[in-house]
Amino acid sequence: MQELNIGILLISICALLVAIIGHEIMHGLAALYYGDDTAKLYGRISINPIKHIDLVGSIILPIGLLLLQSPFMFGWAKPVPINIREVIKNGGYNGAIMVSLAGIIYNFLLAIIASVLLKSGIISQDGLGSIFYAFLIFLVISNVTLGFFNLLPIPPLDGSQALGYLSLKFNNDIIPVFFNRVEKFGIFIMMGILLIPPLAELIFLPIKLFINFLL
Repeated sequence: MQELNIGILLISICALLVAIIGHEIMHGLAALYYGDDTAKLYGRISINPIKHIDLVGSIILPIGLLLLQSPFMFGWAKPVPINIREVIKNGGYNGAIMVSLAGIIYNFLLAIIASVLLKSGIISQDGLGSIFYAFLIFLVISNVTLGFFNLLPIPPLDGSQALGYLSLKFNNDIIPVFFNRVEKFGIFIMMGILLIPPLAELIFLPIKLFINFLL
């Protein structure tokens, strides 16, 4: 049983790393598409995990959530450096919105691909195939959770950035100014939401429904 738990721990963390590292790389690639090569210059478009892993967000937090048998898996990688002014210069606010949402789009697409593979029947559930099968399950769970959570309009999450640039597109700076003021409290707002059962259930309801649909 202990070996099984360790195996599940490693597989789930690997799936989460694929989700969060790919999420950040996609931000960098989207920015590069709009003429900003900052992420590329810093070597942050690389698939080398060492360049992206954040000790707390990529290792300590996920392991802690697993050991506590948390109903959700969450984490983050080091944010990819982006010169958003360069993006806006070349792609306007639409470009900035796409850069903000690129990681979320990646997460949902990867979850759907993993779901298709699981339901295709081509992945064996015996021997080594069972390891990849479990990896795909955790890939669905990690990517859906990360994708939906990042859609929340809470700074500095991607949803708040996209909403802010959408507001600026229509010549309204009220939302981005507000987000800038409360960004330093963002982590406390998220912790508060997760620690209040009714709010946590409301946030995770669509996550659970979508995961159940894909699995």
